[in-house]
Amino acid sequence: MSSSSDPISSSTDTAQEATEAGPAHPRAIRSYVMRAGRTTEGQARALAELGPRFVLPYTGQAMDFAATFGRRAPVVLEIGFGMGDATAKIAQALPDTDFIGCEVHEPGVGALLKHIGEMGLGNLRLIRHDAVEVLEHMIPVNSLAGVHIFFPDPWHKKRHHKRRLIQAPLVAKLITRLAPGGYLHCATDWEPYAQQMLEVLGANPDLVNTAPGYAEKPAYRPLTKFENRGLRLGHGVWDLVFRKKA
Repeated sequence: MSSSSDPISSSTDTAQEATEAGPAHPRAIRSYVMRAGRTTEGQARALAELGPRFVLPYTGQAMDFAATFGRRAPVVLEIGFGMGDATAKIAQALPDTDFIGCEVHEPGVGALLKHIGEMGLGNLRLIRHDAVEVLEHMIPVNSLAGVHIFFPDPWHKKRHHKRRLIQAPLVAKLITRLAPGGYLHCATDWEPYAQQMLEVLGANPDLVNTAPGYAEKPAYRPLTKFENRGLRLGHGVWDLVFRKKA
């Protein structure tokens, strides 16, 4: 996914794009920024002790889900799990489903590993790598029961909208990895982004909206602390749940 026309690829700074990207070799546009967040002692310990078991290396080769989890079960991919609070609660609530979480930030991976250890979760594996490359090279075609993308960076400024994750090229790729009948669940607290999501997902002929517009929050998605705070302040949250046509 390295084409300059691909909206998933991007540098972290528009000025950098102008100075570092030559006309013959444009830089990829990424939908995330590599933040220099501090990894706590507890997160570092979790990375050291639990990472070897629960963090999968990026291999560039298609995964064997049954070998990875030691069983055959529906598999859900989450893109960008942040600090992993909601991810852990979902995995705990759905023990008969296996989850793969992609996140590039080390503190988030360490935080979710802590949850895995404290909650005894065996149905969750993590990959610390660009989710687009994981999707392209490690997720088999027609293999996923679902995809979760919760509160991706809305990139508020108009000139940064090209960095938004939910755009037609990525959605088309996601659909190839979903099994027939598999679902794509997105959530955002930024209404203009919700409108774009609805437009992009609704325009794909291989997807069917499960609701007349925005969906009710599915019971399996817990409210995060950030979301609860926003709701108390009167901010909205929009869920979208689409299914791949059988």
